[in-house]
Amino acid sequence: MNVEQRRAMIVAAALPLVAEYGAAVTTGRIARAAGIGEATIFRAFKDKSEVLDACVTEALGTDRVLRALGSISLDEPLAVRLAEAAEAVRAHLERLGTLVGALHASGHRSGPARPGERPPPDGRTPDSRTPDSRTQSLATLRDSVAELIEPDRDALRLSPEKVAAAFLGLLFARLRAPIAEDDVPLSPEELIAVLLHGTLTHPGSAR
Repeated sequence: MNVEQRRAMIVAAALPLVAEYGAAVTTGRIARAAGIGEATIFRAFKDKSEVLDACVTEALGTDRVLRALGSISLDEPLAVRLAEAAEAVRAHLERLGTLVGALHASGHRSGPARPGERPPPDGRTPDSRTPDSRTQSLATLRDSVAELIEPDRDALRLSPEKVAAAFLGLLFARLRAPIAEDDVPLSPEELIAVLLHGTLTHPGSAR
């Protein structure tokens, strides 16, 4: 096993522990979960902070959600495909939010702050939040959803890419926006119905 493989194995074992314990997780606990000696961790990582940073990087990655989207059958009706896509994206954002929230709550900040610089509120370094990387991740996610929509291109008034962008925009707003206690957010099925059919009972009837 080379160093990169060892790092990946350690991160995979650490992710659920970091989500549960945040920065309070010990390298001993991570080593036991990975089935290795604690010293092996420090042959792959400089210190525990580097392990935690690697976990954040892994959680931010889109490989897992892209695999989930790629496994959705194109033979299903469009609404079913989008419902499965919504669940895959929700699970991705939930994993990310749980891990980053646990680290933030336990005081972890990724990477060293520059002299005189205050750490960003979400615990990530400025370099790790570059607009280019966010834009690329969103574009990749949009393209993957567009592939799910492509079989129905001829039935749509907009391109699959635009429908995918609208779908993700609605989904992100639903998952992230705070709501009042007595409000009920749109279900995935309702969100998809709005996307595909609008909100009018009889389209074209409103002035």
